[in-house]
Amino acid sequence: MPSNRIVAMVAAAAVIGGGAGAAIATVSDGGGSVKTTTVTSPATGANVANADLSVGQVAKDATKSVVEVDATSSGGGQSFPFGNSGSQSAEGTGFVYDTKGDIVTNQHVISGASTVKVKFSDGSTYTATVVGSDSATDVAVLHVNAPSSKLNPLTLADSSKVAVGDGVVAIGNPFGLDGTVTSGIISAVGREISSPDDTPIEGALQTDAAINHGNSGGPLLDLHGEVIGITSQIQSEGGGNDGVGFAVPSNTVKSIASQLISSGKAQHALLGVTPADTANGVRIASVKSGSAADDAGLKEGDVITAVGATQITSSAQIRAIIAGDKPGDALTLTIRRNGSSKTVHVTLGSRS
Repeated sequence: MPSNRIVAMVAAAAVIGGGAGAAIATVSDGGGSVKTTTVTSPATGANVANADLSVGQVAKDATKSVVEVDATSSGGGQSFPFGNSGSQSAEGTGFVYDTKGDIVTNQHVISGASTVKVKFSDGSTYTATVVGSDSATDVAVLHVNAPSSKLNPLTLADSSKVAVGDGVVAIGNPFGLDGTVTSGIISAVGREISSPDDTPIEGALQTDAAINHGNSGGPLLDLHGEVIGITSQIQSEGGGNDGVGFAVPSNTVKSIASQLISSGKAQHALLGVTPADTANGVRIASVKSGSAADDAGLKEGDVITAVGATQITSSAQIRAIIAGDKPGDALTLTIRRNGSSKTVHVTLGSRS
């Protein structure tokens, strides 16, 4: 397991009996004093031109596509904070994924919920059904029967093209302050964070944009107004925002959400190799028998130098690419074997 794996705090707000609480079990966070801007005017459209915009314009265009998610559990199950008896609720954020009424959020926001409600920026509220959720990637899809006029989907960007220093905008509902906008930059790419079931989430984006209670499930947007990730976690020693936040990358979100919408569950792609970083690519330390890599003829000692048009310099890159794919997807690998370069076509398998 890479040394940069991060066990961070999940940025969902929890409420028990109307009071503020901590977040889920071993992954909870608190809030610090942060400077935010609250957007109260309705947006003019969720999709914007492919050019850098101001933070204000991104917020204006995207806000009506961002929703507040209120998930209530009537029992005392352990899925919600503390496991107390009686009604419990978790507040988070989500965003419109398509024109059919599908909403994307974090799995930990709706985990264990008996009732989920979604509130749009104009205050209209709808009861949502859970289409499916995946604890391994912390992604969930909800569905609401809302009028088409309210369903303005955000566009998902290619998270593999995100670079350190890129400007970003986060929109969410920290501490119940709906429509809150924070901004910053991408501080790092290719991070590995922990999911609710402790499965590594690959390719996570690190940002200094303030993320607090209630931001979970909200969009992290680039300056084209497109979603590059779902804000999910912070890392903090004292429970407050320390400017170290993380988002599940949009390529993973797209892969998982499409599966959840299609079948209600998600499968995870598997190449079947143990990678090891080298100076000039990623060496295959071992190949799992019967895996996609084995079927494609990859061998121990091969060095992967590219996946498609992407040059490979670290095993984290490969893991992030696989995480953004699904079983059955085809990849073209460029490898170096015995001093010669060759191309190998792989059809990804499924991780159990």
